[in-house]
Amino acid sequence: MTPKEDIILEVSHLNLTFGGNKVLDDVNMKVKKEIFAIIGPNGAGKTCLLNCINKFYKPDSGTIYLEQQDISMLTSHKIAELGIARTFQNIELFGGLTTVENILAGRHIRFKSGIISGALYFGRGRKEEVKHRHFVEEIIDFLEIEDVREQKVEVLPYGLQKRVELGRALALEPKLLLLDEPMAGMNLEEKEDMARFVIDIYEERGIPVIIIEHDMGVVMDIAENILVLDFGRVIATGTPEEISANQRVIDAYLGK
Repeated sequence: MTPKEDIILEVSHLNLTFGGNKVLDDVNMKVKKEIFAIIGPNGAGKTCLLNCINKFYKPDSGTIYLEQQDISMLTSHKIAELGIARTFQNIELFGGLTTVENILAGRHIRFKSGIISGALYFGRGRKEEVKHRHFVEEIIDFLEIEDVREQKVEVLPYGLQKRVELGRALALEPKLLLLDEPMAGMNLEEKEDMARFVIDIYEERGIPVIIIEHDMGVVMDIAENILVLDFGRVIATGTPEEISANQRVIDAYLGK
């Protein structure tokens, strides 16, 4: 059994309904400091689960703990302040802004200077701006997107846009990173690059990751534990080896 202090996120008896339809049905999940994957058929409730964790959706019942702190009643803004960052299935970038500007936008809740000092750009405001820009440049270097740092993201290839969105999430300095299909629509080379960055985020930066991904080759390669959803219910949790051998998972999702 994993010691309680090693659990970064715990979801307990989570329920969510839309128009009388049960979207999440008594979902329980424990995530330690690891790369943790959520898989399942389309419509299984995977994205809804992430939306409940960062409070884009308000569940009907259940509790969510971040490092043993109950965050169930907090707003999405407060949860971001506590250190849960997120990327989305569909890219949610500011198309008219550059790579640097998009990633810097991810630092907004870390700015502490007041409106006046920030607007006039002196003293504390100037020092803070320099610090944040240094942090952004480190992320750009980490994600190997120096060549497009001053380009507007709307003109970037899809794979690079996904990388910029990942950079914006990292700019929050998260305790936990939620990735919703970060490799969807990518070619093989782009997927390999993104998988490498996910591993490096965990191993080099020490940030636990919850990832939703349909590419089972990627999931089995990078995840330490996997949760399988089907029609809003958890049908299995375990290591990649356990999940790949689970007959219920094979019948519902993996196939023969």
